[in-house]
Amino acid sequence: MIAVPDVLREKLARLPEKPGCYLFRDRNGEIVYVGKAVDLRKRVTSYFSESRMRRESPKRRGMVRCFADVEWMVVRNEAEALLTEGRLIKDYRPRFNTALRDDKRYLALRAETHLTLPRLSECRIVRDDGDEYFGPFPSSTVVHTVKDFLERRWGLRKCDAAAPDAETHRHCHDDRIACCSAPCVGCVSAEDYRARFEAACAFLRKGDPAVAADLAGEMREAAEAQDFEKAARLRDTIDALREMVRLRARAVPNPAARRDAVLAGNAALGRVLRLPGPPHLIEGFDISHIGGELAVASMVASVDGATAPNRYRRFRIRTAMGGDDPASIAEVVGRRYVRLLAEGKPLPDLVMLDGGITQLRAAREKLAELGLSSLPTVGLAERYEILVVDWPDGTGEIVLPRDDPALQVLIRLRDEAHRFAITYNRTLRLKRIRESALDEIEGVGPERKKALLRRFGSVRRLAAAAPEDVAAVSGIGPELAARILETARRNVGNAPPENRV
Repeated sequence: MIAVPDVLREKLARLPEKPGCYLFRDRNGEIVYVGKAVDLRKRVTSYFSESRMRRESPKRRGMVRCFADVEWMVVRNEAEALLTEGRLIKDYRPRFNTALRDDKRYLALRAETHLTLPRLSECRIVRDDGDEYFGPFPSSTVVHTVKDFLERRWGLRKCDAAAPDAETHRHCHDDRIACCSAPCVGCVSAEDYRARFEAACAFLRKGDPAVAADLAGEMREAAEAQDFEKAARLRDTIDALREMVRLRARAVPNPAARRDAVLAGNAALGRVLRLPGPPHLIEGFDISHIGGELAVASMVASVDGATAPNRYRRFRIRTAMGGDDPASIAEVVGRRYVRLLAEGKPLPDLVMLDGGITQLRAAREKLAELGLSSLPTVGLAERYEILVVDWPDGTGEIVLPRDDPALQVLIRLRDEAHRFAITYNRTLRLKRIRESALDEIEGVGPERKKALLRRFGSVRRLAAAAPEDVAAVSGIGPELAARILETARRNVGNAPPENRV
C-alpha cells in the first residue's frame, strides 16, 4: 500500500481533467519534480497506482515516496504544456528532472526565400529578416520528418551552398538519391524551381487534405505488398504532418506583409464588432493563479494591431478570493479605468477579456459603475475561440473560422496577455519559494526572517552577501550566518566567488 500524505491525497481529489503542468514538492516544500499532462487528473494520480509502482524501478519508487504535496496549472493544449514544462524546469531546476535543464530552443523551419534558389533549413531562432518561418515546434522529430517530406515531394534542394552551380553538382548526388530537381545544372528552370518551393510553403501554411489522402493510400499499398519498412516510414510522415497541423505551426512573413495582414485584421475586427472603425488601441486582460493562490492579472495592449509593451501593466489581485476569475476581472478592470479617468488619459477603442460570458458581464458591470457603459468590450472564450459580445440589443456569440483575420487579432493579444500573466505568476512563485527557504533554518523565526529581508531585500541578494554582513544583522551571529548563507546559496544557485566553477 502506498502511503500518501493527507495534504497530497486531498489535492489529488481536486485535480482537473484538463491539460497542464504539475509540480511535486517534498516534505521540506522544495520542488523536486515537474511534469506535463494532457489530463492532469489521470496523469498525476497514476504515480500512486499500486500496480504501476510494482513495475517501476527502485529509483522511480524512491522518487514517488518523496512527494508530499502537488501544485498544478491549467493550459490550453498539450503543446503549451510542453513549452511551459520546459520553462518551469529551467526556473526551478528540480533534482528529479534532467531532460529539459539546458537552454536549447525549439526547432523551426526557415524558408530562405532571399536566395536565388531558395531552400528549407532548420533553425532555433526566429528572426525578423524577411524570410518566412514555420514553428517553432516542440518536437524536433516533426521538423526533421516534415522537412524531408517536403524536399522529396517537391524536389527541393538540400545542399548548403547559397548559390549552387555545376561545380557544386559535381560533389552532389541528391538528384539521384534524394529526389532533388537539380536546378543548379538546369534540370528545371529557376522559375520552375521557385514555383515548386512556393507550393511547398503553401502546404506548410494551409495544408492539403489531398496530400494526406495520397500518403494514406501509398501506406496501404505498401502494407498490402508487405513492404512494411516503407509503410512504417509513410505512417511516421502522416503522423508528423498531423502533429504539425495540430500544433498550428504558423508562418512569420516578412515585415511589410505582416503589417498589411495586421491592419487588414484590425479593419475586419472593427466590422465584426460593429465599431465605428478599426480599433486603434486595444487593451486585453487575463488572470493567472495556481489553485486560487498568488492570483495575478495582466493587461497588454496593441496599437494598430502591433503589441505595445510600454503600455503593459500587471496587477496583484487584492479583493477577489479563491481563484474567482470573474471577480478578479472586475477588480482589475475597475482599477485600470479608475486610474485612466483620474489621470485624464485616453481610453482604449476596445477592451478584450480572456473568458466567456461570466467574465464579460463582471467587467461590463464594473464599467457601468464608472460611467463607461459605452466602452466596447469583447470576451474570447478559450475552448472554442468564440467571441462573446454585449451589445445594446443583447448578449451574443460570434463564431468565426480559425483563420479569420479578425479572430487572429484577438487570439494574438489573448496569447500575449496569457504569457505576461503566467510570467508574473511564475516570478512571484519563485520569490515565495526562495524566501520560504529561510523557514527551513533552525533558529530563524519570523522576526529574524523579516530582519534579513529588510536588510538585504531578497534571498538572492542575501546569498551574495559576505558572512560578516549577515552576522551583523541583529540576533544572527557568525554561526547562524554560516547556516543561513549555505541554505540561501543552495536555493538560488549563487555560490560565493571563490567557490564558483
